[in-house]
Amino acid sequence: MEKTVLMEKEGAVATITMNRPEAFNALNLALGEGLVRALEACFDPAVRAVVLTGVGKSFCSGGDLKAMKEAGAGNVSDFIRDLTKPLHRLITDIRLLPKPVIAAINGSLGGAGLSIALACDLRFAVDGARFKQAYSSVGLVPDGGLTVFLPAMVGFSKSSELLMLDPVFDAVTAKELGIVHDVFSQDEFAGKVHAQAQELAGGATLSYARSKELINAALLPHLEKQLERERQGVIAAAKTRDAAEGIEAFFAKRRPNFQGE
Repeated sequence: MEKTVLMEKEGAVATITMNRPEAFNALNLALGEGLVRALEACFDPAVRAVVLTGVGKSFCSGGDLKAMKEAGAGNVSDFIRDLTKPLHRLITDIRLLPKPVIAAINGSLGGAGLSIALACDLRFAVDGARFKQAYSSVGLVPDGGLTVFLPAMVGFSKSSELLMLDPVFDAVTAKELGIVHDVFSQDEFAGKVHAQAQELAGGATLSYARSKELINAALLPHLEKQLERERQGVIAAAKTRDAAEGIEAFFAKRRPNFQGE
């Protein structure tokens, strides 16, 4: 079986790649735990910059809805309880890592995939990428720190719009919203991201680390509390009939009939 997470080092740059292309890099327990282990390895002083990306057409489509469905209606909350442990450890470690972490958004993303990208220090997207928060469309609520990062980047009003209306938006719109820093064509994407990572790895990494520490001083106390609130919220939401209906409707490719139950 192929590894769900690939990692390679080129000079002082480490690249972590989510490798479940057949599932659009949907987050399951193996992928979550693999990402945590890979990021832990980046605390090595020889690593001075990190790139996080995916294989195939998706960066990360979010939590693995197929695995949730297979768990059965009564066990979805247990699945999410287990999955949010490595997810929230990953989010915290991205922030605590004293070096730049770049999200190289190689394709579409949603749900926890969006949360992971927003936790990174810099985000670059390929021009074909599509963004969607996705949680509310299946009757769930955000996790992975989304309710901290998203309002900080796009503001209260736009966050409410994205979380309630759940539109799909493209990479150019994501740049206009301040979610991504730049958008590149498919042909130049890998080279541009690599060049930026190499520049950061050769830069004032101690300055970067201290700057990140200062940002975290304001962010982390709130983030840590909110991660636990989100975790309890999504576990509770997973027990509802609406969540069961949302997941069922997703696979049936129909509009969910939510009852507020």
